[in-house]
Amino acid sequence: MTSQSAVSQLASAMGQQPAPIYLRVKQAIITQIRAGHWQPHQRIPSESELVNELGVSRMTINRALRELTSEGYLVRMQGVGTFVAESKGYTAMLEVHNIAEEIALRGHEHTSRLLTLEEIQADGERLAMPGVAQGQPLFHSQIVHYEDGIPVQLEDRLVNPIMAPDYLKQDYQVITPYTYLMQVAPLSAGEHVVEAVMPDAFQQKTLMIDAREPCLLVRRQTWSGNHAVTGARLLYPGTRYKLLGKFRGHN
Repeated sequence: MTSQSAVSQLASAMGQQPAPIYLRVKQAIITQIRAGHWQPHQRIPSESELVNELGVSRMTINRALRELTSEGYLVRMQGVGTFVAESKGYTAMLEVHNIAEEIALRGHEHTSRLLTLEEIQADGERLAMPGVAQGQPLFHSQIVHYEDGIPVQLEDRLVNPIMAPDYLKQDYQVITPYTYLMQVAPLSAGEHVVEAVMPDAFQQKTLMIDAREPCLLVRRQTWSGNHAVTGARLLYPGTRYKLLGKFRGHN
């Protein structure tokens, strides 16, 4: 496939989604890959070609390609180009994504409300993180995420101050913790534990659900290199959220 035809396909896939332009570029590239139009190891158009043909800024294209690379869709080789990453046998049920982007890609509006932003001490039990000794400082935040004004996630997060020293200085009405943490301590490994739970009184009030509605709790631990960065408890109302996993067979 020529670069020109690849760009034409991409421009068509972008459409007119009500989302920021860099997200539309990202989603269009993902669509091309998942549909099989762009194959593993195929070189995609250069940044300059994408800028010229799509009529968007180099900063927009660079951000889209950089994030797609960190998410495993692309491989960038210095001085050579950017290529579609090798297909894998399966896709993990849960991946680490920015909830604000997920909501925007669905064509909806993301907003958030900061409940807690503080420094606490690790206590060796619930307030604990690998590599952080008991009594050492941890950063703690609680944020409610909304989709079109409806609460869809209660994020309760602990952060290793060594890996993200300015965590408490960020404005989480403007950016998400994901955005800041990916900048200062890019993800290298993660672990998820998923369970169904019943919400307590505080969670019911915060998520605007009644005591009979079960929730999905995702416990997430992430590392950058050999260091733990963050441990998060992500609580979703059961009627407003679902997990999607895809896998590809070898028959």
